[in-house]
Amino acid sequence: MTRVAVIGNAGGGKSTLSRALAEALGLPYHPVDQLQWRPGWVPTPDVEFDAAHDALLETESWIIDGFGPWAAIERRFDAADTIIFVDHPLWVHVWWATKRQVKSILWGRPDGPEGCPMLPVTFRLYRMMWGLHREMRPKLLAAIDTRRAAKTIVHIRSPKELAAFSRAPV
Repeated sequence: MTRVAVIGNAGGGKSTLSRALAEALGLPYHPVDQLQWRPGWVPTPDVEFDAAHDALLETESWIIDGFGPWAAIERRFDAADTIIFVDHPLWVHVWWATKRQVKSILWGRPDGPEGCPMLPVTFRLYRMMWGLHREMRPKLLAAIDTRRAAKTIVHIRSPKELAAFSRAPV
């Protein structure tokens, strides 16, 4: 595992898993949210996002956590040797995202985009999560399936599987 794409709906533990993997494997960790957003939740222009994202893909090793535009996801999947899909039931994502939103009020979010407070976007987050589950999840499953022969695929379907993988990722 030297080039790891971690993807899944919000609130599933992707960032926590990615930080633990980065530490365990000695790989640099890059949250997509930090590339995708400027302070105040202003989107990074597509050209700038693509340049920064593609520069990461060209490096020798990485863990990249998050979504971004679909074309970037496909480029990331193609460049990765390992794809980890955190795919809990929707209610788990919603519950964990709610807990994260509340915690962010008190302690901030260490891997969140700088200057982007979480509380004001809470309802937008819930709408996005529903859309990701309904529309993007089937698309992700298909994209992952087409790469199954050439990549290591880790499909995490429950908090129990997440905890087990986090303890022994290699």
